[in-house]
Amino acid sequence: MRIAIDAMGGDHAPHAPVHGTVEAVKRFGVEAYLVGPEEQINKELSKWYQKPRSKKKAIPSIKVINATEVVEMTDPASIALRRKRNSSIRVAADLVRRGDAVAVVSAGHTGAVMATTKVIFGTLDGISRPALAMVMPTAKKPVVLIDIGANIDCKPHHLTNFAIMGHCYATEILKYENPRIGLLSIGEEETKGNELVLKAHEILKTFPFNFIGNIDGKDIYSGDYDVVVTDGFVGNVALKVSESTAEHMAKFLRQELNSTPITRIGAALSLKAYKRLKMRMDYSNYGGAYLLGARGICVVGHGKSSAKAITNAIKVAAEIYQNKVNERIQSMMAEFKERIKNERKKIRNIGNR
Repeated sequence: MRIAIDAMGGDHAPHAPVHGTVEAVKRFGVEAYLVGPEEQINKELSKWYQKPRSKKKAIPSIKVINATEVVEMTDPASIALRRKRNSSIRVAADLVRRGDAVAVVSAGHTGAVMATTKVIFGTLDGISRPALAMVMPTAKKPVVLIDIGANIDCKPHHLTNFAIMGHCYATEILKYENPRIGLLSIGEEETKGNELVLKAHEILKTFPFNFIGNIDGKDIYSGDYDVVVTDGFVGNVALKVSESTAEHMAKFLRQELNSTPITRIGAALSLKAYKRLKMRMDYSNYGGAYLLGARGICVVGHGKSSAKAITNAIKVAAEIYQNKVNERIQSMMAEFKERIKNERKKIRNIGNR
């Protein structure tokens, strides 16, 4: 099982991708392709891995694949496809397409990663658009938020696809039994929401899921739901607001705890609790977002991914492959073929009411 890693993706490349890959190989026993400028990668590898003196020591299974171009964060998403055909993300995706690797991991330009993998991999039968799913911490247990930015303009049947993919991910990876699925709206009542939400709700409630119905934004972190379905525009806003809120709350807390001698003493006494909270909220523990619905496996890391985040992203990619999530999604789509086939007719009927 070999994973292709875009060694030039992210704000801390190639250091973080290389270091994270070395750790993943050691901890999880996966094999890896590090894709990017060969000289830079080998130089970085030399910091973390030296050939063992004794033959008894295991040699990490890492192979460097040369790619001469890099997609910059300022490049349009189409650059990786049209002009930079030897970019690290393009070469990494090609390795998966050819069957030389089972998954690709990148913390680079999200738009470029999305465009490249969608075109090179194609989509699973019945899936019109792949979606990005993100595991988020809650008061009880992690929740899957889908879509978080892959699809800005959606139609009701797209949200139906997202619900199927989110259900499969929660079942196969998080091991949730009969996961509770909620549709993100401006209120819990069926009558609330825009046209997209109203029509999607009408369709989703006919599916044999544990579909709870509409949920408020405040319910995302309640832990009462296992999958939250939304379009990519709203999902991305929810994600970015959540990240920003967490960062600023941490800053506010530090300011208040350091404001007086008494609060500093209290902070010292509560240090272990603060560390546990930080670990619980640390995005690097979740690896990144997962592109569900594409024929190939792709995990997209945060642009500022650390080595730890890359390591966990590789772990998730391996778990998706081992648990055959794509096969499960494909099977479920086939199971609901007739229902999905009639979606457009249902939507038209709903629209005429």
